[in-house]
Amino acid sequence: MTEQELFLSEIGKRIEERRKKLGLTQEGLAEKSNVTTQFVSYAESGKRAMRPENLLHVANALGVSTDYILTGDIIDKDLLLISDKLRQLTPSQVRIIESIIDECIKL
Repeated sequence: MTEQELFLSEIGKRIEERRKKLGLTQEGLAEKSNVTTQFVSYAESGKRAMRPENLLHVANALGVSTDYILTGDIIDKDLLLISDKLRQLTPSQVRIIESIIDECIKL
């Protein structure tokens, strides 16, 4: 497997994992991303590179940064997306999430 094939495969795995975590089908992600189902299938299988505009659409639909899709790195934008979700919670729910984070840090 070439370096490029490996790179595309890793991108595809991140897209598929996030899609499944969100409970989306390939069709659902395609609809939210304004791309075809075949495009999502090819992207997830690592068979095709994405144009920048499609990468942006997919990242937005998955609620992650393009950096996360491309590299797997969590950047400030990803943290801001999580912060936006936390703002929707009650104070007691935020404290529960804080406890979970504290336990993860201890691991």
